[in-house]
Amino acid sequence: MSRVQIIPVGDDESDQRLDRWFRRHFPQVGQGRVEKLCRKGDIRVNGGRVKASTRVSPGQEIRVPPMPDTQAPRHEPNTTVSPADAEMIRATVLFRDDHMIAINKPAGLSSQGGSGQTRHVDGLAEALKFGLADGPRLVHRLDKDTSGVMLLARTQRMATALTAAFRHRETRKVYWAAVAGVPQPYRGTIRYGLVKGSSADGKGGGEKMRCVDPNQIADTYGAKRATTEYSVLTSLGRRASWVAMAPITGRTHQLRAHMSEIGHPIIGDGKYGGSGQENLGDGWGAQLGGDISRKLHLHARSIRFEHPMTKKIVTFTAPLPPHMEKTWATVEWNISDVPDDPFEDLA
Repeated sequence: MSRVQIIPVGDDESDQRLDRWFRRHFPQVGQGRVEKLCRKGDIRVNGGRVKASTRVSPGQEIRVPPMPDTQAPRHEPNTTVSPADAEMIRATVLFRDDHMIAINKPAGLSSQGGSGQTRHVDGLAEALKFGLADGPRLVHRLDKDTSGVMLLARTQRMATALTAAFRHRETRKVYWAAVAGVPQPYRGTIRYGLVKGSSADGKGGGEKMRCVDPNQIADTYGAKRATTEYSVLTSLGRRASWVAMAPITGRTHQLRAHMSEIGHPIIGDGKYGGSGQENLGDGWGAQLGGDISRKLHLHARSIRFEHPMTKKIVTFTAPLPPHMEKTWATVEWNISDVPDDPFEDLA
């Protein structure tokens, strides 16, 4: 075991997640261990407590507790990507160049490891090296049950540029969802703030985000402003509708919490729409019944931004996952009947 160390963040490690920084410096320490050390306060940045997702900057000092030697055996799951998983994740690639990779993340696959998550995009990225020494880096996340476009940076320079683009809202992300009922008006803006609520077991698992009235955000501890543009593309009578959403901010569970708050939960959303609630025609209920899948009907359809290196505007579009494709066919919603970007006038 090593002693406690104070390690400065290097100039080439700008705007990098703390857990990613740790894995570069201490590859023998797993994701779960890093998160636990952060929760206990054993890992600190400039003397302060941090989360594994905290981003570090050059010049900051990271307190590293005693670490196992790199030669010591690791009592953690094998991180080798199986041939089947390697084939699966490579089949999701929508685009690849020397700087980044865009994939169509499958529903049910976590973006990153955490409590109980051993199979995730971040780990499978080892199969996406395509000749480089290191696997690509995550620059944003999607919920486990949300499918669609995800970007991974192949270099640290690209990771920094893409992260800045997300932070400064220089990207256009369009999500598709099937929701209960038909939102009124057909196009609008949701501005409820979001604050993390308590979990049922009191241990932080399964946490929900609670919506906060815009006028009460400043007075609500931990609340953050959140804005979502939405547009109804078509409907199934009054029971359900196909909605496009453009998140202006990027809060946890933002789209799911916002649609539920206005009375139109996303189909299949057991967390925010009630897993046992059937939609009986009154516009409420997260399950349509019949042959409609009970999985979450939320898909990151497209992302548009200026490529940081080529300076060209690029757009990546992901086809619907199988369960949503089946739903669309069942209710006869046709992709060719709707605009690619109903929010184009917001640019």
